[in-house]
Amino acid sequence: MLKKMIVKFAFFLNSSDTYKRVKETASNLLQNQDYQYKKYFDIFMISLIVVSITILVYEVKHEVPEWVDFFDIYVVTMIFTLEYFTRLWVYNDWHILVVKEYGEAKFLNRKFSLRKVTKKILKGKVEYLLSPTAIIDLLAILPAYRPLRVLRIFVLFRVFKLLRYTKSINQFLSVLSSKKFELFTLLFLLMFITITAGIAIYVFEEQSNDSVNSLFDALYWALITISTVGYGDISPVTPEGRVVSMAIIVTGIAMISFVTSVIVSSFSEKLTELKENRLVEEINKNEEFMIICGYGQMTRMFLKHYAKEYDGRYIILEKNKDKLENAIRDGYSAIQDDATRHDVISKFNTDYAKITLLALTSSDIANIYITLNAKAISRKIRVISRASTDKISKKFILAGADNVVLPTMIANRMLFSAITQPVMYKAIYAILTGQHLAQLDEVNSTFHRKMVGKKIDELNLKEHKLLCIGLQVGASGEFIFNPPIRLHLQEGDVLLLMGRKVSIAHFKSLYKEIKYV
Repeated sequence: MLKKMIVKFAFFLNSSDTYKRVKETASNLLQNQDYQYKKYFDIFMISLIVVSITILVYEVKHEVPEWVDFFDIYVVTMIFTLEYFTRLWVYNDWHILVVKEYGEAKFLNRKFSLRKVTKKILKGKVEYLLSPTAIIDLLAILPAYRPLRVLRIFVLFRVFKLLRYTKSINQFLSVLSSKKFELFTLLFLLMFITITAGIAIYVFEEQSNDSVNSLFDALYWALITISTVGYGDISPVTPEGRVVSMAIIVTGIAMISFVTSVIVSSFSEKLTELKENRLVEEINKNEEFMIICGYGQMTRMFLKHYAKEYDGRYIILEKNKDKLENAIRDGYSAIQDDATRHDVISKFNTDYAKITLLALTSSDIANIYITLNAKAISRKIRVISRASTDKISKKFILAGADNVVLPTMIANRMLFSAITQPVMYKAIYAILTGQHLAQLDEVNSTFHRKMVGKKIDELNLKEHKLLCIGLQVGASGEFIFNPPIRLHLQEGDVLLLMGRKVSIAHFKSLYKEIKYV
């Protein structure tokens, strides 16, 4: 009967959207650094910890008001306890294990084992309970219990609890963790030198120095000396002891220098990573942005003309360190990353933002990999790739690229036009580079919905001093040059207009523009 009730309850939780939503929210508040409300939760918990520590320290020698005592004993303790059990709750999903085990038992036609599932569930919970952070959370609750005054020492763990909510401290600890092999090696070396020097001093000084009465005194002196603190309460008096003292001082300076260099180098590496992560976080706040893969000639030319237009809404991914330094020196937002890797593109907000990705590296293979990764992560990402030949461009289309740019072919055709049709070349070049009063621009009916259902002649393009060059039917339909004026516009159609910048801007302002969601 109990087994059936547990299975039934597990299936109920597994199908309950309310339960899933509540648990997901709790998990995001506690663990997800990208969750928009987590920072407010962290600020609240930090404030609560600081207040509780202040109360506990103050009442060591002072009487506190009854309401303050009540707040510390009940409110703070209740919140800390609730947080502790909530973390335990979201650590794993017991009902999923029950449903999975039950389904496998039915499929394999074997008996459902509640003991096996319970063992897995308890193993996961115990794993969390024995983790350092969970132990700190538990010990941080204990100071509130007034009958046992000795528990007040655990107020220190409320200070340690701040580590959960202070990102900079966590980053500092992660830097030290990345160099734990070097630091542990130095620690063992320090212990070896301290013990060796302590024994030597004890042997040389015990008969002649009144301050050295035991091996502990000698070890104490060795540790104080090697750390270059030097309190002066114990000083060697024999020639042999002074030689040991000189040797250990030099060794201490060398070790401190080495430790400093290890930590500084690791922080230097981490600082670059933190800056790059901050850039990614800032770019993810935009509803629409651009990822540019590779910093070559095409990227430089593009940003030279359009960097201001996309200010704060683009980022360059470049794996070559020299090219990355050039991009940063030129004043562009760039990070060192390999865009061909799946996890690099997945760092960006592909679920809610409108992303345009430019694969502009000098390698066709790299650009194809970038295209495949981007489309594998989200089909909504618009990918524009650079290809070296027309034959290669077909492979980009198969990989999912929305548009393929052939700079070599375009340059050849422009060169041929400059030779055979110089007037047309000058006109096209002036329009494309923005040197002419007229410019080309797109007007998408998806974002200008008042256009939908109208005929082209009803748009009164002549009155706005605009010329309709062509129309793309739908998001990926055919392109019609000089479309019929009686043609009705549908949602998703894109008009290609030519005219002055002010005319195009005024025309767009007449139609309600809907932000991309």
